Amino acid sequence: MEKQAITIYTVASEAHVSMATVSRVVNGNPNVKPDTRKKVLEVIKRLNYRPNAVARGLASKKTTTVGVVIPDITNDYFAELALGIDDIATMYKYNMILANSDADDKNALQVVRSMFAKQVDGIIFMGHDVSDDVKAEFESSNVPVVVAGSVTNDDSLPAVRIDYQKATQEATSKLLKNNEKVALIIGSKSSTINAQQRIPGYQKAYEDSQRQYDHRLIFEAHDSYEEGYALVDRILKTGATAAFLSDDSIAAGLLNGLHDHGVKVPEDFEIITGNDTKLATITRPMMSSITQPLYDIGAVSMRLLTKLMSEDQQAAEADAEQDGNSNVILQHGFVERQSTK
Repeated sequence: MEKQAITIYTVASEAHVSMATVSRVVNGNPNVKPDTRKKVLEVIKRLNYRPNAVARGLASKKTTTVGVVIPDITNDYFAELALGIDDIATMYKYNMILANSDADDKNALQVVRSMFAKQVDGIIFMGHDVSDDVKAEFESSNVPVVVAGSVTNDDSLPAVRIDYQKATQEATSKLLKNNEKVALIIGSKSSTINAQQRIPGYQKAYEDSQRQYDHRLIFEAHDSYEEGYALVDRILKTGATAAFLSDDSIAAGLLNGLHDHGVKVPEDFEIITGNDTKLATITRPMMSSITQPLYDIGAVSMRLLTKLMSEDQQAAEADAEQDGNSNVILQHGFVERQSTK
């Protein structure tokens, strides 16, 4: 006798809820009580239910689908990472679900829940720290997660990235050769990537140059051109004559703001940016930059995820332990253009 197909009706009956509730859980709708969501997901997992959108993976109990959580789909940095992810996903015959979290914890939680409900085989997480709720979702699932192009507050997640501390130290040291005061413009000072990587690298550059580090030279801006533009007055008032910026959009805003204030770059103010996306070369003057192998970071992240999703998970984890903390560190570089002397 042919085994009866598991349908949404079966799940609803087993979980003692309506089909509408099951549908909301599957689609990541937040309007479901946590206890109910947990109960439905447990039934889905036990029955190995697959919605129609991923039904072709039923035979292997895999959906051959990976989820990619991106904080800002309009940012060139994340777009280039996604290109590398997509090419390797295609090579290994995985479909990719790309979802924008808007760098918001609540949105990220909904996105992650939606991906788990769609039974993705793995997730690549971009962006910075994960909220306690998202961390709990990751911990309660057996779906592997890889962080691409960042550092998060969850040490259990393998990451593929550059050494942001060393890159920040090198960029700041270059600027300190010609300038007494060098500003650092980053996102949130409290985020792990900045608190544990960029700020210590910036401090080390000052220490190596035997100059007094001044925390007032560190400014926050959140990956937007407008915030970079708006910082000009505050930065100039500190007496800084150079800046290293973690994001190209912020750097472009600062560059144009300096121009509108009559400040010449690089004669009066030097700039090094951090990502070397196309923004660094379409500005005038073109911006000197730390270079990151963005495509490779995305590609290696996806390749690592394919290993973690396979049965040979122990071998994958061994491959990942490049720095003793399940991180794969790729090489960065520096390209000098017109925004430095």
